[in-house]
Amino acid sequence: MIALGWLAILIIMVVVEIATMGLTTIWFAGGALAAFIACAAGAALPVQIILFFGVSCVLLAFTRPIVKKRFNQDRVRTNAELLIGEKGIVLETIDNLNATGQVQVRGQEWMARSREEGVVIPKDAVVTIFAIEGVKLIVTEKETEKETDTEMSVKES
Repeated sequence: MIALGWLAILIIMVVVEIATMGLTTIWFAGGALAAFIACAAGAALPVQIILFFGVSCVLLAFTRPIVKKRFNQDRVRTNAELLIGEKGIVLETIDNLNATGQVQVRGQEWMARSREEGVVIPKDAVVTIFAIEGVKLIVTEKETEKETDTEMSVKES
């Protein structure tokens, strides 16, 4: 009778894994299989339970990182992640202290904050997207050609 319980757990875990495809229960299916085999071999219930948890933990600890790495090889960045490194135009002055700022990137409007504290980025400035935190872009002001030219002439003097 106990063997049927382990078999039922095994089947349930496999069905849940197939339904979710999230690598969440497959490790416990392996533990249930080990406990089922131990039960069929005549092992006592405490041994079966120890095997269930032991094999599940070992599978989880040693195979999950490998499997996750292989599954994430072809991971495609989301649309938001593709914005990192892009340029945008400031629609509303970015001021972290006053919690204001809006940027337009690829035709979409985003709330924005400056990467540097205390730096106010004026409207119509060009910014580079450094990161995304929640629904806010973290940006840095792009140097304009005039600033670059001024810096070059100062350095030459």
